[in-house]
Amino acid sequence: MLGIQTAPDLEEKLSILSSDAQYDLSCACGSQKDDRRRRGLDDHWLYPVTLQSGGTSLMFKTLVSNTCSNDCKYCPLRAGFDRTRRCSLSPEEIIRAFMPYWRDGRVIGIFLTSGVCGNPDAAMSRLIATAERLRFRERFRGILHLKIIPGASDAAIDRAVALASHVSLNIETAGASHFAKLTARKDYLQSVIAPLKRIAILTAKGMPRARVKTSSQFVVGASDETDREVVRYMGGMYERLGLHRLYFSAYQRGLGDPSLPGETSAASNADLLMREHRLYQTDFLLRKYGFSAAEIGFDAAGNLPLGMDPKEAWAHAHPEHFPIHLNHAGREALLRIPGLGPVAVKRIQDARRNGLRIRSLEALGMRGALARKASAWIAY
Repeated sequence: MLGIQTAPDLEEKLSILSSDAQYDLSCACGSQKDDRRRRGLDDHWLYPVTLQSGGTSLMFKTLVSNTCSNDCKYCPLRAGFDRTRRCSLSPEEIIRAFMPYWRDGRVIGIFLTSGVCGNPDAAMSRLIATAERLRFRERFRGILHLKIIPGASDAAIDRAVALASHVSLNIETAGASHFAKLTARKDYLQSVIAPLKRIAILTAKGMPRARVKTSSQFVVGASDETDREVVRYMGGMYERLGLHRLYFSAYQRGLGDPSLPGETSAASNADLLMREHRLYQTDFLLRKYGFSAAEIGFDAAGNLPLGMDPKEAWAHAHPEHFPIHLNHAGREALLRIPGLGPVAVKRIQDARRNGLRIRSLEALGMRGALARKASAWIAY
């Protein structure tokens, strides 16, 4: 007997598309339970963001469509891989789903992404139409994050940047040769690098859209790039493109094409997750700790050591910089101490400004594993 599959209603589509949005793991990494994405009781995925005050809040995230004409081999939504029930949301449906969350104060914004339904600009038109209705009809002034579709035209990119508070475009991997192993339908330079450069020009300091936050994401381990290559690209993206943030998603084995290098790699799933974590730690060194990409150390294969965080690895490789004196060293030197982050360094500097001579980390209220790690590298 043949079954008849009816078109999904709004609630079914939201369940399908919100669930499929989990495969775009941007903003989903964290070290604490409250840092990670979570699924609400109504099947919508809510994503954490860090506020300037140091607290966290949630973003509403959904795909506009999970129909995709691209062949990205790591993605379970790719063309020809039909284990997913395909559907799309109209701008009105998205607004109807999102606005109750916004009015009730349960989220601080919305993150819209999409598969490529048709061509890149056709997909962008749905994102832009939704953004225009939110901004002009609903008077929504919260965070609006739009994912730029690879291969989008300059006109579509310009309009998205004009409407959004945040935009992102996934670089996916480090370099054209690795990218070619992920897809045959997208051109790395034209589909990814050129739009990233366009976004950088529009949001550069002094430009009208300089307020817009920009980000990108690497898929870690789907291709056979090394961490050295990824970190080199990270440095260039921060220095030359002015990106505010980079994200990393460990490749999820079993969801991609069997021909991917990531499917046949000897690395375990645990190794892939730890590699993602080490890249996030490296990202913090570049953004928050004053390190350059050239200072990051790698093993003989060109990868970050999995058994040691990258700052501690740097310290072991540069014993001439240690011990560092807590009562005299400047902020840049203090940030090089394994186990100490910006908050701990500020506490040390505040104590010194108040005339306190530091004789132990415990006197500053610093205890536990990080304090024990730091004690091996400091002097008083």
